[in-house]
Amino acid sequence: MNLILTCEHAGNEIPQEYEQLFSEAQEVLETHRGYDPGALDLFQELSPLAVFRQEYMISRLLVEPNRSLGHPQLFSEFTAQLQEAQKEQILEDFYIPYRTYIESRIGDLISAGKEIVHISVHSFTPELNGEVRNADIGLLFDPARKSEVKFCERFEESLLQQNENLRVRFNYPYLGIDDGFTTYLRQKFPQQYLGIELEVNQKFVQNNKMEKHFKNDIFEALFRLMS
Repeated sequence: MNLILTCEHAGNEIPQEYEQLFSEAQEVLETHRGYDPGALDLFQELSPLAVFRQEYMISRLLVEPNRSLGHPQLFSEFTAQLQEAQKEQILEDFYIPYRTYIESRIGDLISAGKEIVHISVHSFTPELNGEVRNADIGLLFDPARKSEVKFCERFEESLLQQNENLRVRFNYPYLGIDDGFTTYLRQKFPQQYLGIELEVNQKFVQNNKMEKHFKNDIFEALFRLMS
């Protein structure tokens, strides 16, 4: 199996030509709505295990790279009212190049006969709308795809072998079949492709850095699994 890593919500950067749209949104950009705190740090920790990796540093509030074209959450409240031509320009400049590049790299590897495990690295806020998220790590996958089920079962086993106190849950705090980049890629590559979203609790994050022991537990578990 060949590991590919992506991080769709790695940063909260706003390109200069769109800064005026976010002139009063700096506080929002610094929250989980603007990016996934700690996700880039974990992504970089895991990167030595991957044959290919790519992060996306533009804020999801400009355009959401983890949503399909036409999805109602593709554009945020800061960009939804733009003219269609402006939206198309954003898609052409940022969204399409990122997704097309990753899709083409995966396609090249599959064409070469490789089996791909794609892990999309995310983090989630410990509490949302008054609900406390009861997990340290979430593994998101399609329950109808036996290869993804088996991989996540083995990943959970490896994580608990590394640290028996970790709370690992499947398809939590989101469903693996919800609209997302991995969902799209499963349709494009029905064979030789596993699409997994790795969700980690932001309670382990401070100043956009994840606790070292927590990162190490995930690294060692994934290293053991991929070996």
